Amino acid sequence: MPSTATPSDGSHSHHFHQGNPLAERNTRWAVALTVAMMVAEIAGGWVFNSMALLADGWHMSSHALALGLSAMAYAAARHYAHDRRFSLGTWKIEVLAGYTSALALVLVAGVMLVQSLQRLLAPQPIHYDEAIAIGVVGLLVNLACAWLLRGGHHHGHDHGHGHSHGHGHSDHHHDLNLRSAYLHVLADAATSVLAIVALFGGKLWGADWLDPVMGIVGAVLVAVWAQGLLRDTGKVLLDAEMDAPVVAEIREVIAASPVPARISDLHVWRVGRGDYACILSLVTSPGVAPEYFKRQLRVHEELVHITVEIHAPGAAAPA
Repeated sequence: MPSTATPSDGSHSHHFHQGNPLAERNTRWAVALTVAMMVAEIAGGWVFNSMALLADGWHMSSHALALGLSAMAYAAARHYAHDRRFSLGTWKIEVLAGYTSALALVLVAGVMLVQSLQRLLAPQPIHYDEAIAIGVVGLLVNLACAWLLRGGHHHGHDHGHGHSHGHGHSDHHHDLNLRSAYLHVLADAATSVLAIVALFGGKLWGADWLDPVMGIVGAVLVAVWAQGLLRDTGKVLLDAEMDAPVVAEIREVIAASPVPARISDLHVWRVGRGDYACILSLVTSPGVAPEYFKRQLRVHEELVHITVEIHAPGAAAPA
């Protein structure tokens, strides 16, 4: 008996990604603040012949670049939202930007580590008052940007309806692009705090070694954040999410069905911040319509595109 496949309504295919206009606007503001601070520090470094100002300005340029990448990803996802070449929407443009931004964080951590080790092995005179002032201003700018981007760990995407099933999916609804931008400014803020603490320690107690040691601590911290972001974005880009809670929920629905059915093949992947598509092959009694199982699965609103294949017992399963 040939299998019967019934996909969800194809009209959904270009509406998975509804965009995140607030995040896009706030990211643009963060870019503007970061670029303004970067230009001021580099210009001040040239005018006042301050290597500390120049170094901090160029360091901030890497974060400005990453934030700009996040802003461009939002714009690109919106621009191509109705492009038919993107069969399941444009959300992964944002995820790709988040992954690229995480790679930039790894580079920043590497540069911080090398520079800190060099200064630890070959100490240089530090102009404490000027360096502390730079650190405080930079910290204030980073805190302002972090406030703008604070939704990076809380923003969910549910198409205007809440999940009433209590399955705890909030961890899977993060805006990974916004999170990457947030981590960049948070990394800069954390390194500014560590630098300020080290500079005060050096100024008050002559502990010059504190500055490079805090730099090493900051590099490790940034690397850990980058690793987490690489892991989360990489899983989405590689469709490695068969451990997502929604997969267990699909299995539970089929196991609890009044019509006995056995799953012979299952593929689930993410097509939005909290949205999933699935292809499900079932071995069940002849004559059972795929729509029957689709209706049962639709109780989970995060499943926005469902394809069900029915096979009779003894029929060959799909390869």
